Amino acid sequence: MTKKYDAIIIGAGVIGTPIAYELCKMGYKTLNVDKVPDAGEGSTAGSCAIVRAHYSTEDGVALAYEGFKYWLDWENYLDNVKDEKGLAKYMNTGSILIKSDGHDWRKVQKHYDAVGVKYEEWDVDTVKKHVPPIDMHKFWPVRRPEDPKFYDEPTEMLEGAIFCPEGGYVNDPALSAHNIMRAAEAKGGEFMFNAEVVDIRSENGKVKGITLKDGTQIDADIVVNVGGPHSFKVNQMAEGVWEGCNIKTKALRHEVMYCPSPEGYDYLNDGYHMSDGDIGCYERPEVGNMFLIGSEDPECDPQEWVDPDEFYAGKGGKGRDNVLTDAQWKAQCYRLGKRIPSLKVPNQPKGVVDLYDVSDDWIPIYDKSDLPGFYMAVGTSGNQYKNAPVVGRMMAELIDACEKGLDHDKEPFQYEFKYTKRTLDVGFFSRKREINYDSSFSVNG
Repeated sequence: MTKKYDAIIIGAGVIGTPIAYELCKMGYKTLNVDKVPDAGEGSTAGSCAIVRAHYSTEDGVALAYEGFKYWLDWENYLDNVKDEKGLAKYMNTGSILIKSDGHDWRKVQKHYDAVGVKYEEWDVDTVKKHVPPIDMHKFWPVRRPEDPKFYDEPTEMLEGAIFCPEGGYVNDPALSAHNIMRAAEAKGGEFMFNAEVVDIRSENGKVKGITLKDGTQIDADIVVNVGGPHSFKVNQMAEGVWEGCNIKTKALRHEVMYCPSPEGYDYLNDGYHMSDGDIGCYERPEVGNMFLIGSEDPECDPQEWVDPDEFYAGKGGKGRDNVLTDAQWKAQCYRLGKRIPSLKVPNQPKGVVDLYDVSDDWIPIYDKSDLPGFYMAVGTSGNQYKNAPVVGRMMAELIDACEKGLDHDKEPFQYEFKYTKRTLDVGFFSRKREINYDSSFSVNG
């Protein structure tokens, strides 16, 4: 006998689990299906889990600022559920956005003012006071170490920075998804792991359920694609869905490096999250008094689009292909070395390699589809981790409204934020939209 649910969510990462949690609270019987062994063990585990407000669009800023409130109130968000693994912790370090040619920081500042984000403007001396080992020279344009001009001595100084006190990172992204899974289970949600979806079944022009690799069929009138880097493959399984999306997604390989903090600087306890378009990198503290260093996707850094199945199978089918490339390791660490001259770059690269689920304009798709009953929360990787609890609530309300008759394509759903009470036009994230050229077309969103 085929098992039946109200909603099947494909994916149990940091976006898939809160969608289930919020649907359960609304009375839906949900099942999350994931091919990995536990919640958060897919691309969520490789997330830098940074929480910051600077986005290239006002709606992006508003969504992130609402997200802060959930992380600051984590236990209450989870309804005080117990997790045998413990609870993830939000480290509210504050977030520094360097004023540089690599960021349209004036536009960000305008969005901050419009949304009501708290911030301070720091001049060069103030930045140095808070980050003692920093060199505030201007190194623009972003270059790679193989470029001879990379080593030119700088002659100009940067203007300073915008500091947002409500920003930081979550110490364990996989654990945060596990926490939300436990909260969803407490509301009746079910989870199935080591289960690969191979087909989205439909009947009479409406979604009917899924088929697993072992032949198991599970029925539901609602199926939500939260497949992360596999999201484009899931969309291609569903009748008319891929063809109905003007904005598409694909998987991008991304590397993050670890580098020890300079001697005498307690970056783990005294440091900030920093977004530095002048060197094309972002940083945050990591356990072991390390700098975690990611690329902000400057033009000089190559982009490697991959097949997620091949990446996660790895060489010879022995696990994910997570070997750092020597050239990218040097590019990110050496660029930070210009900003932090006392940084000692180790001989052996250390870091994380994983995949981003990227849309054509690096803005996610939170939407219904051309197949009734099939929904998408895709194109989220790289910059949507911080928004996960908000997205869970927003997607649940969008799904509920559409199932009750709303034509979201004609009359876009209006979502009211729980904390900031701002109303968001969810049509901003439509699959039918044109490419949004206000986007940074990078991890910054």
